[in-house]
Amino acid sequence: MAFPSIASAQGTPPLETEVLFRNVRVFDGVGPSLSGPTNVLVRGNHIASIGPQVRSTSGAKVIEGRGRTLMPGLIDVHVHLTFGALTQQQMASPDLTPEKVGKAAAANATGTLMRGFTSVRDVGGPIFELKQAIDAGRVSGPRIWPSGPTISQTAGHGDYRTPDEGPRRWTGKASRAELMGAGYIADGRDEVLAATREALRFGASQIKVMAGGGTSSDYDPVDVTQYTLDEMKAAVDAAEDWGTYVTVHAYTSRAVRRAIEAGVKCIEHGQLLDEDTLRLMAERGIWLSSQNLVESTDAMSPQRREKRKPVIEGQARLWPMAKRLGVKLAWGTDFLFEPELNAQQNAYILRLKPWFTSAEILKMVTHDNAELLALSGLRSPYQGKLGVVQEGALADLLLVNGNPLANVDLVGNPANFSVIMKDGKVFKETT
Repeated sequence: MAFPSIASAQGTPPLETEVLFRNVRVFDGVGPSLSGPTNVLVRGNHIASIGPQVRSTSGAKVIEGRGRTLMPGLIDVHVHLTFGALTQQQMASPDLTPEKVGKAAAANATGTLMRGFTSVRDVGGPIFELKQAIDAGRVSGPRIWPSGPTISQTAGHGDYRTPDEGPRRWTGKASRAELMGAGYIADGRDEVLAATREALRFGASQIKVMAGGGTSSDYDPVDVTQYTLDEMKAAVDAAEDWGTYVTVHAYTSRAVRRAIEAGVKCIEHGQLLDEDTLRLMAERGIWLSSQNLVESTDAMSPQRREKRKPVIEGQARLWPMAKRLGVKLAWGTDFLFEPELNAQQNAYILRLKPWFTSAEILKMVTHDNAELLALSGLRSPYQGKLGVVQEGALADLLLVNGNPLANVDLVGNPANFSVIMKDGKVFKETT
């Protein structure tokens, strides 16, 4: 996939030797209160020291906090930077080129960072070249934990074939979606092993497997369970051999229980889970990475709106029940084929307000989401502590105009971020 002129136009700013945030109050990503007035010194791409007596060396960049809040960068653990940048009609267009896809995805990545999201987990789609461009400084964007192509059975949630595309097994032709890196269709233990290893070969930090039906796919009802235990375990075995984990798309208790038996470490969505299954997840330390999805939009087909009804209805029940049972919780947006939603990424954090305090919300979208990213272990593309403002942590920071612990609505509007720093580099600075 190519990245045209946008790469040089919106690249990475230079790294300052030292940056001193002077007179700030710190939300450290963990505690329920702000620190007293203090200074935070960033040296290179790490937080070097914190304290009211901390000073910088001559020539360092000084950012006057004036009592504003310094907090960790936001983290979204369920994004599709490519699929979220284009509509389904655009994706299906015969005029679509790698250059058009690359330009749209790069612009989406830049917008994500400028909304204060310094890290994301991309859980499905063409992403490796965009990640490489960001890491090389050719495109500005967040840190990306990439899954790459999703892995799906035939007629599963990741079977993106059009009606005129036959099965690869009998026609010998890969589908258009497979050729562009959207997903692999794999049936049987051997194919699942090969698909998992292929994704790892390209740099996947975790593997995304479709374990149940979905709302944006044409062939599979939401209630179906996908992949046999043996097939699912094949993906887990291959991922664990590389020191990482499998996360699965699943809504129902039957699909999730099978995935847990196979050794999966994280569940995406889960809006139809019952209490017993959530209790099992809590006992086993399985992560629930869920969302609070938009009810419906004009862009959705009548079929998709109908399929989504039980999922949307389950959201208000899932979050408080999972919290009460002590499930490990992570948050993401999951915008898909509706680019106009991307501008609302911050506002979707506020959809957690009915069930969580401001401190709990801020901890979830910083520290807790970072803990899920760390599950990738040695396959994590960025080694170091994220999601906290602590000495030695990576310098992904936001300077917020106000106190988000007192008014969490502040993070719902990126205009309230006067400074956005990622990896020690200042991407936004206003007075």
